[in-house]
Amino acid sequence: MAVEFSVREHVATVVLNRPEAMNALDPETRAELTERWQTIRGDDDIRVVILTGAGDRAFCTGADLKKTMPPKESFAQLTFGGDGGESLVKALETDKPMICAINGYALAGGLELALACDIRIAVESARFGLTEVRIGSIPGAGGTQRLPRAVGLSNAMLMLLTGEPIDSAEALRIGLISRVVPAPALLQEANAIAAKIAANAPLAVRAVKRLVARGSNLPLDAAIEAERLTWGVLRDTQDRIEGRLAFQQKRKPVFRGR
Repeated sequence: MAVEFSVREHVATVVLNRPEAMNALDPETRAELTERWQTIRGDDDIRVVILTGAGDRAFCTGADLKKTMPPKESFAQLTFGGDGGESLVKALETDKPMICAINGYALAGGLELALACDIRIAVESARFGLTEVRIGSIPGAGGTQRLPRAVGLSNAMLMLLTGEPIDSAEALRIGLISRVVPAPALLQEANAIAAKIAANAPLAVRAVKRLVARGSNLPLDAAIEAERLTWGVLRDTQDRIEGRLAFQQKRKPVFRGR
């Protein structure tokens, strides 16, 4: 299997499993990832997702250039017909929080996968880069848009225009990742973060993610209005009432996503 998948205590763990190819994305891996995300979106028992890579060299180095030559269809055919030419990152969108545990190189499409996640942690030896300009291309799965939003315009332009990778220390400094951890502790740390998220009210968690994602593209007054309306939608949910009862009774709440 090019993608390993498991679920434990509301947390789905997805592992890119092509360490011999630096976990590069070939057509089979892309298809498996898309299938797994359909399961993630449709299973209410899953509240958080951890995405990582197998081995100790790479999280993902993007498309497998040996197996992903340009398609025979024209761009117009892919864009306006069939599946619409949807990018892999687009196919992996979900309101459920995604944690990327970066265990090595995160380059090109691999970094774009990481950028699509909500929280990124990495090992000390990890390297990060959008290197497409070096092979006559551009980041085509959100990299030119998500990177500036994550690290600011000047830092993003330096990475995008030079194609030069950066190390974990620099990635932490500019805000590309949240934490740097020793390699043996990477999944332990990712699971600890996931457990804290999964213990919270799932509808509220998903609402927060949606508000942050959509609100970043709205004027402040419109974003605050969306926040207010979402608060109203959640006000009478069973989980919100359960949270208050648990606080009053000095016990842990039992949230059911209702």
